Amino acid sequence: MRTGALLLAGVILAFPAPPASAADSSDVTFTNGGVTLHGSVVAPPGGTKLPGLVMVHGSGAHSREDYRDQAEAFARQGIATLIYDKRTEGYSQFSRSYSTLADDALAAVEALRKRPEVDPARVGVWGLSEGGWVAPLAASRSSHVAFVVTLGANGVEPSRQQAWATENQLRQLDMAGSMVRMASSTMMRQLVGGGVFPEAHYDPVPVLKSLRQPVLGLWGAKDVLTPPGEAVRLFRESLAHYTLRVFPDAQHQLRRTSDGYDKLPGYAPGYLELVGTWVHDVPAASSADAPPAQDRPSFALTPLAWYESTWLQLAVLVFLLAAFGFGLGRGAARPARWLAATGLLTVVGFVVVDVLIQVTMGKGLGPVLGGRPLPWLALQLLSLGAVAAAIGTAVAWWRHRTPRLGVVLAGGVVFVPWAIYWGLLGV
Repeated sequence: MRTGALLLAGVILAFPAPPASAADSSDVTFTNGGVTLHGSVVAPPGGTKLPGLVMVHGSGAHSREDYRDQAEAFARQGIATLIYDKRTEGYSQFSRSYSTLADDALAAVEALRKRPEVDPARVGVWGLSEGGWVAPLAASRSSHVAFVVTLGANGVEPSRQQAWATENQLRQLDMAGSMVRMASSTMMRQLVGGGVFPEAHYDPVPVLKSLRQPVLGLWGAKDVLTPPGEAVRLFRESLAHYTLRVFPDAQHQLRRTSDGYDKLPGYAPGYLELVGTWVHDVPAASSADAPPAQDRPSFALTPLAWYESTWLQLAVLVFLLAAFGFGLGRGAARPARWLAATGLLTVVGFVVVDVLIQVTMGKGLGPVLGGRPLPWLALQLLSLGAVAAAIGTAVAWWRHRTPRLGVVLAGGVVFVPWAIYWGLLGV
């Protein structure tokens, strides 16, 4: 038995002891405007006088766990990193304030600066995507922010970025023509004009020009959500002290990618290490990589004209539904019934397709034929049928002059410019 115990002890000693933890995590809370936010500080064990980094979220709902892997990578490089759960109060798809989010980030900065292991003079902010608008805004408001790191940040306003990204997503699905123009321009302009696109006109350039802290700006050359070439140029032209780097085979979040849409395992080689070395030793001189090529430039969305106003569009929609619904009853001439049926199917179908585009970015529209998803092609064919039926209804009304024919014909007359505006009669 004694010999067996000695052999067992020898086997145990032959294996190396497990390494000490490269990162400790401790929970923190901080408040902004009466809202309490919860987070974690991820730091190397036993560290002192560490630089600090507050990670600011991209758009949408996020928890601290979405960034823990990067925080642990930074901790292994001697950086104390605060990650936190994004606020839900006052933040939604239709309501948000970059100013409030910036104040959240500043509250996190103050919480991190109070940590005994952190050097309060070396605490900065890191922002991804939407955080690329928020993090610089936070830094512009406080000298306590020592530096800024951005990933996939925009140099253009959110509505312009979203229009560019929407077109990319639809073209990647082999869509083209009038539906792409409608989704990336007309629909986007209506969302902005209707006030359901929060922070649509936020201009990041004045904030970038006001910054005196050093900025590390990072982009993936294959980013399809942020126009990276324009962003690099605008950051270079606006900032006073910058290091701007482009990773050739990386997407929006600096994940490895083959085409900008897929996510391969791991981050772009050198990204995590670059952040670590830069935070520890910020270069004195500014430097920038060449802006990456873009297939297309982004474009500014023009304000709605009076005839495009959201309320007028809604009124037209209600009128078309009522006029065509009225024409389905018995006693109407055959062309009027055809106009009512095709017009009603087109209007209702368009609303459904419009919602699917916004919710699924086109992925819920099924197969594509000749650049048109099948539902859109069906709507265009129905629109042509409605126009033909409107001509027949006009002839019938001229002969009989009945009120019902007049109402249905009025619907057909309004339908034509409506369908042209929304691309249903376009190529």
